Amino acid sequence: MRIDQIDVYYVELPLIHPWRTAYGEDATIDSVMVRLISGQHVGWGETTPLRAPAYSPETAMSVYHTITEFIAPTLVGQEFETADQLLDTCKWINGNPFAKAGPEIAWWMLKADMQKAPLYHLLGGTFRNVEAGADFGVQNSIDVLLEKIEGAVNNGFKRVKLKVRRGWDLDMLQVVCSTFPRQTFHIDCNSGYTLDDIEFFKEIDELGLAMIEQPLHHNDLLDHATLQKQISTPVCLDESIDSVRAFEWALKLKSCQILNIKTGRVGGLSVAVKLHNMARDAGIPCWVGSMLESGVGGGILIDLATLDNFTYPGDLFPSQFFYHQDLTEPELVLNDDCTFTPSTVTGTPYEPIHERIEQVAKFSWTLLPN
Repeated sequence: MRIDQIDVYYVELPLIHPWRTAYGEDATIDSVMVRLISGQHVGWGETTPLRAPAYSPETAMSVYHTITEFIAPTLVGQEFETADQLLDTCKWINGNPFAKAGPEIAWWMLKADMQKAPLYHLLGGTFRNVEAGADFGVQNSIDVLLEKIEGAVNNGFKRVKLKVRRGWDLDMLQVVCSTFPRQTFHIDCNSGYTLDDIEFFKEIDELGLAMIEQPLHHNDLLDHATLQKQISTPVCLDESIDSVRAFEWALKLKSCQILNIKTGRVGGLSVAVKLHNMARDAGIPCWVGSMLESGVGGGILIDLATLDNFTYPGDLFPSQFFYHQDLTEPELVLNDDCTFTPSTVTGTPYEPIHERIEQVAKFSWTLLPN
């Protein structure tokens, strides 16, 4: 397919409530939206590195700059029959997976539109409802958290993910686990701890959590392997796995027993599928992670979650969970059994409303062939 036009938008979506983690607090979600046009066909992608370089070294502004300055000019007017061909044009760029993911995801949506096929089918998934988990950031008090967990349990969520950070960890978890002894919990540390906290992790080991997500440094593999040898709770890697090569090393070192896959963090859908397949072949279960995308990115994650080795409920959210008004119409709606149904739309599962993008866009840019 020939890329005739690229549109890039830096959007800032206000959250209903701030999202608090070990690395800080976000009142808005800063995303970069990419639209590829080929003839009459359109594909949208979303990549969401956040405003500040706290989750990863990339930011929404750096991604916007890298796409508009370096990636997009190599794509417009060119033919790409596979996503790998598109990624090859920017392989000279070191790192920057969030930047590479924006156009790559949009290419998949463009292909789905041209082939009149739903995304899950192109990715090799199976049409089935996919499970969502409940997620809660750091709260103002334990009582507030317990009330929210009770709501999630009553609504039928099979697992609850809790953000932890120093001062909001062991005491909170002991209360939560004793209050809801039959509920499945796991924690996300967002790289907030070190091996000096080994006694803390051994105490966590007694709580029967499903996993400890990204406990140590964001690009560490060796210390995670050391930690996994000393505790029985599975270590799940998130930030550390930003490429196929990183996961190859994680497998060699036995750094984790579970893998979280986020499309932006790993550089797009084709890399996400490769990582899923590698984990499947190694006997490591996966689950789909989220960067609190709008309905555009969220719908894409639902389709990704239809692959067979995504066996743990994903970070998949209805639009109303984070946003007063999503960018898409219709919005993402959770089924009564805490699942999402993949879209059968051919092309981008949930396209944004142009006027809504214009309302929240801080910057926009268009490139046409010379």
